[in-house]
Amino acid sequence: MPHRPHLAQLRRLLLLPCSSVPVPVPARRLSSPRAMASSSVSAAAAAAQAGGAVAAAEYEDVMGRLSSLITQKVRAHSGNRGNQWDLMAHYLQILELEEPIARMKVIHVAGTKGKGSTCTFTEAILRSCGFSTGLFTSPHLMDVRERFRLNGVDISEEKFLKYFWWCWNKLKEKTDDDIPMPTYFRFLALLAFKIFSAEQVDVAVLEVGLGGKFDATNVVEAPVVCGIASLGYDHMEILGNTLGEIAGEKAGIFKKGVPAYTAPQPEEAMIALKQRASELGVSLQVAHPLEPHQLKDQHLGLRGEHQYVNAGLAVALASTWLEKQGHVERIPLNRTDPLPDQFISGLSNASLQGRAQIITDSQVNSGEEDKDCSLVFYLDGAHSPESMEICARWFSHVTKEDRTVPSSMILLFNCMSVRDPMRLLPHLLDTSTQNGVHFDMALFVPNQSQYNKLGTNSSAPAEPEQIDLSWQLSLQRVWQKLLHGMNNTNSSENSLVFESLPLAMEWLRTNARQNRSTSFQVLVTGSLHLVGDVLRLVKK
Repeated sequence: MPHRPHLAQLRRLLLLPCSSVPVPVPARRLSSPRAMASSSVSAAAAAAQAGGAVAAAEYEDVMGRLSSLITQKVRAHSGNRGNQWDLMAHYLQILELEEPIARMKVIHVAGTKGKGSTCTFTEAILRSCGFSTGLFTSPHLMDVRERFRLNGVDISEEKFLKYFWWCWNKLKEKTDDDIPMPTYFRFLALLAFKIFSAEQVDVAVLEVGLGGKFDATNVVEAPVVCGIASLGYDHMEILGNTLGEIAGEKAGIFKKGVPAYTAPQPEEAMIALKQRASELGVSLQVAHPLEPHQLKDQHLGLRGEHQYVNAGLAVALASTWLEKQGHVERIPLNRTDPLPDQFISGLSNASLQGRAQIITDSQVNSGEEDKDCSLVFYLDGAHSPESMEICARWFSHVTKEDRTVPSSMILLFNCMSVRDPMRLLPHLLDTSTQNGVHFDMALFVPNQSQYNKLGTNSSAPAEPEQIDLSWQLSLQRVWQKLLHGMNNTNSSENSLVFESLPLAMEWLRTNARQNRSTSFQVLVTGSLHLVGDVLRLVKK
């Protein structure tokens, strides 16, 4: 059974000289204080460097083990729906988590779009009110530790490794053919429960991974309050083909006697939510979108008009949690007055990467030779028809002022093959056009992360013949048909397919440098994984 490597042992291995031949020891002579100090500094630096290499090696080992839990089963496989759900009870027993979860003060949030933002706002409000918080969200963009926030900060590498090995070793010891190791997301959810219970957070805010009823987070039997963010068409291959079916799956997080809130929903979805709530005797209330005046001239930390919907739901969830914990004096008096200062502080300081995020490419925009160049990425992980429209409106709004100078609007896009591009790209293109944005070029790329083991910095395969671009080529064809109808013959004028994201980034940087008078504004969307890959490359 693999255990966490002993750091001292690894350090000894790293510090061994190249040859095992004993090195003669010179006659001792007195050293000056300066020489001794210099020697001490050098030794400390060498030890720190060795320690860093050890930590990196251990972290890489852990990422490899996590990668081994990713099943090769296609996501749309029917078996993924509630696949061996009863195994979760066994895992909780092995990790002795039943009691800690029962004591945890949980806020549980499902939804199609906006659930991560809602959780982020909710956590930020309660942290601003002085409570210690745990936040579990998915997916991560650059590092798996982003999924576990303690008091608003990603869990440290040291703590992550400690809790990982604790869970990994216990599960490896007790699992077998009948009870296999948990799959990737289930392991991460179990790890979150261990982290939050061991760190004794006052409140744990949990974002559902997929659906609700059979999600790994749904082992929480008595949350303090539940929330349903905006619903739409996504993961239909697993959750159902109608809004009613999808809403029914999301409502699987409702628990008897536990209050629940929902963002405003389409009628079909609302009917399904109310029906499930009625069956369980749940008090389901609609959380209305926040009004700008309630923030007293402050702005939400997450940008975009749609965030007022998520913020409204977060205020309802945080208020109910505070009330249930006996802090009635801290909650808003009504739905229309300005919010308490601690609520406003939390909402205005909330942060979540990859959602309506703007980042300048430092490689192009820094240095004397590049001072007139401009390459800006507008990142949004939208991946449903409704969120595509919201993303397009946001991009149109934030680039409106910049359109007074020469600019080139570029789309950088990919989406998972289980999604229908004919449900995504038309919404994006039509809404952009209606709001005055006309894309000069669309670039289609595979996600860089699909080639990488978790946590590694390895690149995509170098040889073109190793890369299957059939999906990206099909996305390009859909785009061309939307632009020109069925008769288009020349696609290279306004769209390109690249074999890898780094090649597309190099194309963008080269064009930005060669056209200094033009501002290059790149909308990156369709996949949170793609957004994470771009962030990783821009921040290198």
